[in-house]
Amino acid sequence: MSAPPRWRARLAHPAVLLVGIVLASLNMRVALASVAPLVGEISAAFGLSSTATSLVTSVPVLFLGAGALVAPWLGRRFGAERVLFAALVLLGVGILARVLPSVYALYGGGILVGTAIALLNVLMPGLIKRDFPDRAAAMTSVYTGALIAGATVAAAASVPLEEALGGWEASLGFWSLLAGIAALAWLPQVLIAQSRAGHAVRAVQAGGARPVSVWRSPLAWQVTLFMGGQSLWSYVLIAWMPTIFTDHGMSRSTAGVIFAFNTLTQIVGAFAVPLLAGRMRSQRPLIVLVTTLVAAGYAGLLVAPAEGAWLWAALLGVGQGGALGLALTLIVLRSGDAVTASRLSGMAQTVGYLLAAAGPLAAGALHQASGSWTLPISLVLGVCAASLAVGLLAARDRTV
Repeated sequence: MSAPPRWRARLAHPAVLLVGIVLASLNMRVALASVAPLVGEISAAFGLSSTATSLVTSVPVLFLGAGALVAPWLGRRFGAERVLFAALVLLGVGILARVLPSVYALYGGGILVGTAIALLNVLMPGLIKRDFPDRAAAMTSVYTGALIAGATVAAAASVPLEEALGGWEASLGFWSLLAGIAALAWLPQVLIAQSRAGHAVRAVQAGGARPVSVWRSPLAWQVTLFMGGQSLWSYVLIAWMPTIFTDHGMSRSTAGVIFAFNTLTQIVGAFAVPLLAGRMRSQRPLIVLVTTLVAAGYAGLLVAPAEGAWLWAALLGVGQGGALGLALTLIVLRSGDAVTASRLSGMAQTVGYLLAAAGPLAAGALHQASGSWTLPISLVLGVCAASLAVGLLAARDRTV
């Protein structure tokens, strides 16, 4: 069923699409960031080891990669609008599944959450390239900022919600409400898409544009590996930052507040860096800036984790947000059209998040084996160096 012409015109207003994008973006990290402050309670409830606990965050990230593999095909087959709506519904279901009294449901819900977020992650850049071709960098800044803002609120509210609602299960489950609201806000885009003669991505292909094989492009691989490096260092922090602080004598509540502060400062980088990137022919200075900030923050966690916690959290936050915004902006800037943007987004996030999934798991295993955080943090510093090298290549003024 399609919307009547009068209502279709109202639903097609850019403000309606902007609200839908912002609400969808708010959900893109909430289900992940809300877990980290509660990981100790979740581990105790199920009697999990450090390695098994790391799977609580690694499983969703693994399926960020697996889901990204099929997202471009689903977008072409069913339309980006319908798939994004389905992803928001699936996200709400996955969040609720994680709070069931079963370790299998905990991990199974993580699979659903990761798959849903993957669809949102991959299809959003192509949709922005298609609907905002002249303002792609600015819109990337908006949705990246909303993404980080959602994560900030989730990280800050997890422990208070646990105390107010009577347990970690209710705290995690609460965020299914946000997914439901975003799904309702996205419905107008589904109605508009149904009224079109053909979906925009298929129309681009039908117009005679030669499909680009991103998997054979060195530039596409450079963008992809930078995406993987920044994802890995971010998800290690999402999984383990509060634990690193509590292992060095900090209270759980203080560690949660600093973790939320880290997420809050990411908004600065997430908004500013894409805007700057869109005004530059080469984004190399920004690559150097964001990787240096992240490396400095990790080095601080290595030498004085508790004493300089606020400073390290700020450096890491601005660097993380900037790196994520830059990685997503590079997908748009290095693509010649919306179809290529969708395919490059799928490739970058498939490979990138599969690499990133190894981060929390490897960090947890190395910590369990060595009894300290020195080896895991040193490994991430190596990832920072590799990301700098490949990012300098990805930032050249070229297109796939």
